[in-house]
Amino acid sequence: MSAVTRLALRCPVVRCRAWLGTTLLLLAALPLQAQDLLIRNATVHTVSARGSLEHADVLVQGGVIRAVGSGLSAPAGVAVVEAAGKPLTPALFGGITEIGIEEVSGEAATVDSTLKLTEQPLRPEFDVSLAYNPASVLVPVARLDGIGFTALGANSGGGFIAGQGGVVRLDGSAEPIGPLALYIRLGASAAELTGSSRAAQWMLLEQMVSEARGRVPADSPHALLTPAGRSTLARYLAGQGRIVVQVDRAADIGQLLRWAAREKVKIAIAGGAEAWRLAPQLARAGVPVFVDALGNLPASFDQLGATLENAARLRAAGVQVSFAQRDDASHNARKMRQLAGNAVANGLPWQDGLAGLTRVPAQVLGVGERIGSIEVGKLADLVLWEGDPLDVGHYAGQVWLGGRAMPMRSRQTELRDRYLAPAGSEPRAYPR
Repeated sequence: MSAVTRLALRCPVVRCRAWLGTTLLLLAALPLQAQDLLIRNATVHTVSARGSLEHADVLVQGGVIRAVGSGLSAPAGVAVVEAAGKPLTPALFGGITEIGIEEVSGEAATVDSTLKLTEQPLRPEFDVSLAYNPASVLVPVARLDGIGFTALGANSGGGFIAGQGGVVRLDGSAEPIGPLALYIRLGASAAELTGSSRAAQWMLLEQMVSEARGRVPADSPHALLTPAGRSTLARYLAGQGRIVVQVDRAADIGQLLRWAAREKVKIAIAGGAEAWRLAPQLARAGVPVFVDALGNLPASFDQLGATLENAARLRAAGVQVSFAQRDDASHNARKMRQLAGNAVANGLPWQDGLAGLTRVPAQVLGVGERIGSIEVGKLADLVLWEGDPLDVGHYAGQVWLGGRAMPMRSRQTELRDRYLAPAGSEPRAYPR
């Protein structure tokens, strides 16, 4: 037999579970250092100007996509994966999460995402990515569902200026792959951190801007920022990084747009329950929105206008749309596909739903030149799916990051397998 290895991925519907338990284990067994492969006869959703390609091939060498087309030949020594027409997409975005900077949200010793200081709580220089642990048990859990990268978001529990975070790939790398973003929370949910008034948020922001621009003496007894904080905020005010603002109410979004235009900063909105009300203004300003596509009820007075059509209305107006979860995003990153699928079910075009999980967040967060689409020269962060990736009834067959086949297992699957094993095949755990 030649050095070219052919691994067939054929799965009649009635045998999908057997496929997961056998063929995929063979794929996962590919050596982690093996980075050369040809994925043949896939439905390749490039999430680029080329769109979706039927019966197409993707050649990966050195961890990078080298060719995308039909009838590609495998160079000597390159493994061949027969996709049998199954969907191939870029690795998905896990949302704005605390994966790798939180293990158990209820155990403070494992949470590194929130800065709580009684004196001078506004510290934009705080960078949560310094605490990122690539060996976190949450990484393989997310990766099993096709997630290849996530934005580490600082938690605003200690101050409405939460701090910074970067984009990390879930391939075991310890460092962010692109620029940092600054995370801020505005509106009623942050009022308790700003003197019980959302109006005070703009007052404090104005003072911090004045300090960062040098209009307030550094030794002022009323200064809000440290020297490092001034330097950090000045960088964002100069357009060197994006400010991601968690905000929902249309009136607050309008204030934010006026502030961003006046200060000439790059912003993005996370949540945005009522963002659809200002869709034309957001489109003109080029402000992307990370939508909670499951928001449909007035969970607060800031979300009275929540609608399942939020993403579709924003996109129809020309707004770049991605997705973000509100609660426990780190432990439920797998729900990102549900958010995108829900948006598609409520009017968002399917291709835009997939783009919101891949290309759009990569571009918005400054890493679009490396990941987010299937194009020559980009990292081979790919997922071969058993079926429609936006349908939670289907699952990821194999994930490759940098061309490396990721093990399709996690602590959760190992516990499942242990406790579903026939009696006597595993050590006894609990009395029956």
